[in-house]
Amino acid sequence: MASFHVSKQLLDPAIIVMREVLDVKAEERMLIITNPTPDVYIISRALFLAAKKFGATPTLAVQPVKGSFDYAEPAIIGAIKTAPEIVLSISAQRLGKDKEALTNPYKAYDGRTYHHIFDFLLYGEKKIRAFWTPTITTKIFIKTIPINYAELRARCGRILHAMTCAKEIHIKTELGTDLLIGVEGRKPFVDDGDFRASGQGGNLPAGEVFISPRLGSSNGTLVFDGSIGLDKTLIIKQPIILKVKDGFVTNVEGGQEANILAKFLKKAEKAPFELAKKEKLEKNKVSEYAANARNLGEFGIGLNSKAEIVGNLLEDEKVLGTVHIALGENYDQDAPALIHCDGIVKKPTVEINGKTIMEKGQLLI
Repeated sequence: MASFHVSKQLLDPAIIVMREVLDVKAEERMLIITNPTPDVYIISRALFLAAKKFGATPTLAVQPVKGSFDYAEPAIIGAIKTAPEIVLSISAQRLGKDKEALTNPYKAYDGRTYHHIFDFLLYGEKKIRAFWTPTITTKIFIKTIPINYAELRARCGRILHAMTCAKEIHIKTELGTDLLIGVEGRKPFVDDGDFRASGQGGNLPAGEVFISPRLGSSNGTLVFDGSIGLDKTLIIKQPIILKVKDGFVTNVEGGQEANILAKFLKKAEKAPFELAKKEKLEKNKVSEYAANARNLGEFGIGLNSKAEIVGNLLEDEKVLGTVHIALGENYDQDAPALIHCDGIVKKPTVEINGKTIMEKGQLLI
């Protein structure tokens, strides 16, 4: 075990994860999926050792780094299919897509379909609990994991209450964001670091409440001025200005980051057709996947007081005083796409059903 040593600086937050976030029990099976790159691999080792201290049975599975358009290794998909009580994805970029499920999706008891075994077991069957930390670094792990989870959950709870049964969200900023998002009939999700029961999962670091916009309901101007997560996170030097009509981005303007985003969206629009030619995507889904690359798939509010904009979306989207909006796939499983990329908006004023809950980045509730 000496060769599997990790520093106390990493082990201490890993122990907090086991106790405060997962409430790990003796003999529970835990699958930790990672990559052979320094930060995520050593964090995974810390989580492995912490799980052992709680009497769990962890397995560490390592696969090559995966990007937005890559598949997870078949052995990884097979390991998830065994449905361990806990599944952790500690990845340098992405877990990777489920090749089999893209052409033969899983159907849950409620009729919803899932294009990844991970989502199916977590949200559909509620057989596992999980968290995922794409692009995490040791610095982020040490800084943002040891927080007051009771305080965070209370803050998240107030925002969740405000979003529940909401019909419309209005976001404005001094840089020009003026966006109306319809959310009637949508259920908000909370990422408050409470993954202690089956069917619960989210990011670590935790700290956001988010919702999928109603399809076709978003209109106005959106200006990203914090960072944006593509295959890697870019800190935005010149604001990215997006025009939104009936739920889709129709135009992208700005500087270098805007050009990179525009190219990324074009790639995401073309990729479904290429996959269908290779019989790796259902042909009747191609047009839908392509169109949804420009879909507004998420509105979220960052609520972690220790998070800062550092050029890593995993932390950036949790920053207290910001909101983020994602392009691509949503969380209600009715807008499938090959991407889900979040952009950060700093110091917004946010109204929910006409009531101001945040003014220039300051929470009012």
